[in-house]
Amino acid sequence: QAQLVESGGGLVQAGGSLRLSCTASGSSFRTAFMGWFRQAPGKQRELLATVSSGGVTIYTNSVKGRFTASRDNAKNTGYLQLNSLQPEATAVYYCATKIGLGKYDTWGQGPQVTVFS
Repeated sequence: QAQLVESGGGLVQAGGSLRLSCTASGSSFRTAFMGWFRQAPGKQRELLATVSSGGVTIYTNSVKGRFTASRDNAKNTGYLQLNSLQPEATAVYYCATKIGLGKYDTWGQGPQVTVFS
């Protein structure tokens, strides 16, 4: 079964940047649809961005212009660049994939991102 392993979370000062990586095992990644989510304490999980198998991205308004999602299918890896971070961005960040329509069925472990002022 495919797995997703995330890296790149941590502690950053307000205004700073982080890059999250999400590496998939198996051969299905290059045809998978990818999503990036976050869940802040006491809040519901929020979809931030989606990346099609061909690299087309769509962002939610709350992160448009500050976060950039991308993927390298040759490396089985997706990326989320987080720029101009503010304390309200503190959350657990997840990558997820799915094949075709329906729900995301493979999830990363969710590294913590903490932004301090």
